[in-house]
Amino acid sequence: MKLAKTEYRGAPALALSTRALELVATTEFGPRIISLRAKDSPKAGNLFFEFPRGEKRYHGYYLRGGHRLWSAPEHIVRTYQPDDSPLAVTALPEGVSLEQPLEGKTGLQKTIQVELIGESTVKVTHKLRNRGERPVECAPWALTVMPTGGYGVLPLLPKGSHEAGDLLPAYTLIPWLFTDLALPVWNFRRDFIGVDPTRAVSAQKLGISNFPGWVAYWRAGAAFVKYTRQVRGATYPDLGSRLEIFTNGKNIELETLGALKKLEPGRRTIHVEYWTVLSGIPKPSTPAAFSRFLVPRVIRWVNSIP
Repeated sequence: MKLAKTEYRGAPALALSTRALELVATTEFGPRIISLRAKDSPKAGNLFFEFPRGEKRYHGYYLRGGHRLWSAPEHIVRTYQPDDSPLAVTALPEGVSLEQPLEGKTGLQKTIQVELIGESTVKVTHKLRNRGERPVECAPWALTVMPTGGYGVLPLLPKGSHEAGDLLPAYTLIPWLFTDLALPVWNFRRDFIGVDPTRAVSAQKLGISNFPGWVAYWRAGAAFVKYTRQVRGATYPDLGSRLEIFTNGKNIELETLGALKKLEPGRRTIHVEYWTVLSGIPKPSTPAAFSRFLVPRVIRWVNSIP
């Protein structure tokens, strides 16, 4: 792993790289990972979406793009606290820790820790610490924003059999009031739900309460995959959502959530994701063909995570 100083839109930033991947993390605002590139897929460019310069604030918050950490459930004040201040940066043996100042209105402090644990695997640790005077019930919410023009895969649990005794439900699909499952954004298949953000004419969002732990988004021959280990028996926000996908036709967000906890003053909660980029995946002729080509490679990578 190499760690070097760089710039992002004229401001200091850090570049982390291996022979396969390069990430850029901002240091003047965030914490935020603003760029991820696969060196053997140059045509894909930055796999993360970047909002254009001059972007207006949304409820006081610059979305900016890239990968960010929020606290769930979504709240108009707590969620949209600005992240415009310089970060405390600590070098790690295989990466870097990026910690924002205390949020005065929430008492929360956010940290993202990025570690390159292999040539093609990134470990991203999200931390929420309650430094306020009162307990806060919240969950880490890890959001990755990606450009449109690709295809998302939300895997479903392996199929069972009524005859074999699978008599109880296995998961819940969780729509929002603005979700329209009749739109061609959503492509319901036997083993996965496909997501085509180019077909979204308005904001769309869907959550799921139990899934195999990974989610993928293919674009320009490369598939970004992220994986998280779920906590058995834990309570999750948003009616039990462990994974959520949002798109508005301009970008798509892959969002994983940690367990919902009541943080006493001084306590913290942690949520870990693992990332990779699978290159050399051609545009599929059908969604089923895409699944047959992608899923075995994803499973091999998941099984290799330490």
